[in-house]
Amino acid sequence: MKDIQNLSDSRGIDIQKVGIKGLELPLRIQRKDAEDITIYSSATVGVSLPAHYKGTHMSRFVEVLNEWRDKKTLGIDLKGVLETVVERLNAKSGYLKFDFKYFIDKKSPVTKISAPMCYDCSFTGVLDNYSEEDEEYKFYLGVKVPVTTLCPCSKEISKYGAHNQRAMISVKITYPNDEHIWIEDLISDIEKTASSELYPLLKREDEKYVTEHAYENPKFVEDVLRDVVIMLRNNEIIDSFEVECESMESIHNHSAWACQAE
Repeated sequence: MKDIQNLSDSRGIDIQKVGIKGLELPLRIQRKDAEDITIYSSATVGVSLPAHYKGTHMSRFVEVLNEWRDKKTLGIDLKGVLETVVERLNAKSGYLKFDFKYFIDKKSPVTKISAPMCYDCSFTGVLDNYSEEDEEYKFYLGVKVPVTTLCPCSKEISKYGAHNQRAMISVKITYPNDEHIWIEDLISDIEKTASSELYPLLKREDEKYVTEHAYENPKFVEDVLRDVVIMLRNNEIIDSFEVECESMESIHNHSAWACQAE
């Protein structure tokens, strides 16, 4: 049958990324101090497309991802998946991202009752200049960590109490292919920068502790961001990072926000 995608295009526009988004797939995850697990993910995958091609072959993305899923390495070897994708589609660069929910059993601070805590995470791989000597591959680990912040200004000016709110710290890091950073460790380090961590289950003793701990540890969104930046800078494995902190204000109809990339 006639292959429309392979027809030429006369508009002279190279496309940086073209592919599929929102493909639901089981993803293999390496856990710290536990067996690997398979979880649900939403995949985005694409390749570069030269100006002279009309379109790419969308079905080939699904074929490759399904092949690697059968090998039980989908999520563990993003570089291998990307190399196969760009080779199968005769491309020079490729992009692959998995968004997924990651559950960590977390104990309440006083009663030590354990319950699963959910975090939004992502694996991203970017492959450039495939098949050339200067081929470049980068892996990005992304996490979104919900925390509590308590306003230093509110505490200072109020006779009693201080407003606090839930905040979201989003971090994306890169590190060498021969190194490894566990999701659990990155999340734990981020949580320590807030006024207080969040917990999935709290009894009265725990709630008292969390409330008082946050009150004794007031932080602006700027404070949280700077502490996260210092923590990431001090990690010798990390090559680069992006940090964003959004505090969903409890006394305003807007959020306080800060970001930094290095």
